[in-house]
Amino acid sequence: MPRSMIETTNLVVNLTPRPIEPSWIIEGNPVAQSCVLSKSADGLASTMVWECTEGKFNWYYDFDETILILEGSIVLENDAMKPTRYSAGDVVFFRDGAHARWHVEGRVRKLAFCRTTQPMIFGFALRVFNKLKRILLPKQETASLMGSG
Repeated sequence: MPRSMIETTNLVVNLTPRPIEPSWIIEGNPVAQSCVLSKSADGLASTMVWECTEGKFNWYYDFDETILILEGSIVLENDAMKPTRYSAGDVVFFRDGAHARWHVEGRVRKLAFCRTTQPMIFGFALRVFNKLKRILLPKQETASLMGSG
């Protein structure tokens, strides 16, 4: 079944439990829940709503993640960063391989944009392919190939 080119959703969603790795928990009993809102066709990127109750825990990133705090606040720190508070409206980017200590104050709700990173050579090859496609195929031809003739 073909995927729709445009998908819409709402932030009012049913969340399902997404327990934090127990060995990462430093203090308290943080309870995390999430709902995936969208996934890219290649499965390498997704958007989700995530929320968590009060607690302190480590988080080790094996993907790039950009978050937008929707509600509540957190304090983030690591060995290279002093404790810093983030609240509604703040955006934070975590690179693949990052580590952060999270302190959720009360409850936090975030919108997360996650992307699994690929080796640089794949990214370079994709950029070259897309550039050649733009050069070799006029805009109208590209649009008709994508089904929006």
